[in-house]
Amino acid sequence: MTSLAVVLTLSTWFSVTAVAPEISRALSLSLAQMSWLTNAVQGGFVVGALIASFFALMDVWPMKRLLVIGTLCAGLANGIILFDIGPTGVAFARFATGASLALVYPTAMKYIGTWFVTGRGLAMGVVVGALTMGSAFPHLVRAIGVGFDWRFVIGATSLICLVAAAIFMALKDGPNQFKSAKFELGHLKRIVRNRAVMLANFGYFGHMWELYALWGWLLAYISAAQTAGLGVGNASLLTFVAIASGALGCISGGWMADRVGRCLTSALAMAVSGGCAVLIGFLYSGPVTLFVVVALIWGFSTIADSAQFSAAVTEISDPTLIGANLAFQMGIGFAITIVAVWLIPQIVEFIGGWQWAFSVLAIGPALGIWSMLALRRHPDAIKIANGRR
Repeated sequence: MTSLAVVLTLSTWFSVTAVAPEISRALSLSLAQMSWLTNAVQGGFVVGALIASFFALMDVWPMKRLLVIGTLCAGLANGIILFDIGPTGVAFARFATGASLALVYPTAMKYIGTWFVTGRGLAMGVVVGALTMGSAFPHLVRAIGVGFDWRFVIGATSLICLVAAAIFMALKDGPNQFKSAKFELGHLKRIVRNRAVMLANFGYFGHMWELYALWGWLLAYISAAQTAGLGVGNASLLTFVAIASGALGCISGGWMADRVGRCLTSALAMAVSGGCAVLIGFLYSGPVTLFVVVALIWGFSTIADSAQFSAAVTEISDPTLIGANLAFQMGIGFAITIVAVWLIPQIVEFIGGWQWAFSVLAIGPALGIWSMLALRRHPDAIKIANGRR
């Protein structure tokens, strides 16, 4: 039920993505203005998460209260777009949506941790897998050619936040409660000085350098390869399947992490995804079968490790600052995505084509592999996944 409520709430994140052409025409938005709408959500999430981390909101306030407030605010901010508020107003509304979601996603991950000690990696993997399916859905809409009035999509995603809020209100606290905290100005210093936690965070940062740039630009890359003569068929459908395969990756990665080791599983996933980021450039002109296979493996592996960084933080950080740690990790991680998403088209323009644009994304997994293997050697790693580091 938690995963369902998270998906319903986070649908507001992708609501504008699903109807981008329609909403741009209706509001007379330029391509640059549309890109600002996407970045506004990311920026709002970053600011919201870092503020939540600074004030340790997830550790001071009851989790259920934060989930309900965040969900209702996200629905309200998303719904404001239906009114004639102009491009600037829409951008501010998207920013507010992202800031509201910063109260939901990290809190939901902490809440899951109260229900699972054994199997925590798999449980969190299911939540991230649900998020992955939500990210992929707009591409499916485009692939099958289903057209919706953009107001219906925005209105529906706003209203279902009421359903999500009702689900969150009905949740019961898990049996493995973390200790509560009081707000202290020095707690951020305690986070960044915890070497084990920061190693897990660096793994997440490397992962995020790759993830959203892939999700954001894969369709454009496939379309460019198709224009250059690669016969991939329906580019939107391939993009959907590639991104959606990450849901299976999340579940498989969570299952493997709980049995083989959280650090090893994460390092393996990043080795595969980083290799795909480089390899897919060699396949720009085919063969098409190998191109499709690499795209699917990339989509599967690039998100397979995502939940494990959060799971590790819940296991090795100060138990009174679990929420602050998660919010800090996600806030910095999503800030990195803004840079990576911006960088890819700059590289395309600089080199005059898409063929090698994704290679730079391999830098993130390389950093992540180093950090997770270093974490595996850290004394505190014995706390990870009941000793399966």
